[in-house]
Amino acid sequence: QVQLVESGGGLVQPGGSLRLSCVASGFTFHYYAIGWFRQAPGKEREGVSCIAPSDDSTYYADSVQGRFTISRDNAKNTMYLQMNDLKPEDTGVYYCAAEPSSSTAYYYCSGYIKFNSWGQGTQVTVSS
Repeated sequence: QVQLVESGGGLVQPGGSLRLSCVASGFTFHYYAIGWFRQAPGKEREGVSCIAPSDDSTYYADSVQGRFTISRDNAKNTMYLQMNDLKPEDTGVYYCAAEPSSSTAYYYCSGYIKFNSWGQGTQVTVSS
């Protein structure tokens, strides 16, 4: 059974950093596109960053470009989101996702190709 479990969220001051982790099980991890999404109260879910191994592509939302870094450790079946210079508008529930990869990262993060496997979410709060 496909399972994704996020961790690493918490409360951080503006300008601070957090590293989110997502441990995957139940599938061949390195064949899958992975993504991080977030949802703030009252807002739609937003694709933050994705990796698609099918074409070795990476995507970042404009709002996080230069501040966030997505990575994966296939040996550990784990994906990460390093978040630096955090801003209050980064506050929300962050979800990891995985889907067999057949296209470029942008299509996954934009929602053109849907992720079918999701973690439970981890809360990130950026506040002074």
